[in-house]
Amino acid sequence: MAVRDPAMTDVARLAGVSHQTVSRVLNGHPNVREQTRLRVQAAIAELGYRPNRAARALVTGRSQVIGVVAQNTTLYGPASLLAALEQTAAESGFAVSVGSVRDLDHRSISAVVERHLAHRVAGIVVIAPVESAGEALERLPNDVPLVTVDGDPRRPMPLVTVDQAAGARAATQHLLDAGHRTVWHVSGPSDWFDSAGRIEGWRSALLSAGVEIPPLVPADWSAAAGYRCGQMLARMPDVTAVFTANDHLALGVLRALHEHGRRVPDDISVVGFDDVPEAAYFIPPLTTVRPDFVAVARASLEMLLAQIETDSGGALRETIAPSLVSRQSVGPPPHR
Repeated sequence: MAVRDPAMTDVARLAGVSHQTVSRVLNGHPNVREQTRLRVQAAIAELGYRPNRAARALVTGRSQVIGVVAQNTTLYGPASLLAALEQTAAESGFAVSVGSVRDLDHRSISAVVERHLAHRVAGIVVIAPVESAGEALERLPNDVPLVTVDGDPRRPMPLVTVDQAAGARAATQHLLDAGHRTVWHVSGPSDWFDSAGRIEGWRSALLSAGVEIPPLVPADWSAAAGYRCGQMLARMPDVTAVFTANDHLALGVLRALHEHGRRVPDDISVVGFDDVPEAAYFIPPLTTVRPDFVAVARASLEMLLAQIETDSGGALRETIAPSLVSRQSVGPPPHR
């Protein structure tokens, strides 16, 4: 009987860690304790394990290409995630093939997935931030290594996501800590999970503080929508703090407030979400929440590679915490 080559699971068993940890060590992930890294490296040396993906591709018929399904959009968050995925995949020796769709519905997603499978991709990552993608993903073949990014947390499939609620709580709490009696929220589209998570975090922070929860101000992701909402808020003298669901909304709000003579942060404070490169150059520089897109991409790739290496799936979850970036758009409420 032929003796099989050692697999990643053998390394994990000998080192006493999960196969995800072995994958992190192999990919040079910085968030691994040195003691753990040394233990995994010792197990690799003892077993003579070599992650020979080229040989595996010959056996499985899969290439060194990862297929990505993404909506055709220039929005900062999805575009940044896609760029980070390409960068992280290249560092691990994989190319990325991107299939862009106009709508994340079943027909569009299935068509792109079929194209990827026809090209024998090693696995598939779907950036699925809207509700319409959820049902489509559940109807895909279950023998394909697959990870969803920013997808539906209610569905049992591998998922990596930014902790939207935690970021929104941090933004709202920052405004409350500055002395504001409550915080208004200009939200993103209702069918986006990012938007829902940020609404949840905003409400949670206000509930925990025991303060009044103002009516939600619904919008889309654009600066134009922020401007329209800002014109309404600018006419409300009791509004002293606004948290917007992204930085482009904040830009529109800032423009409207300026036109109405409402000074930021002297009369009203504003916090955004995303930390777009221009946020530091808004007038005033914008306090915002920064998602770690590189960490999301790295976790997604590790989760996918673990499936490829072990031929196993599983409803794995990983949530990446964002950070608050404090600039000059927040101050105490005006004295009345």
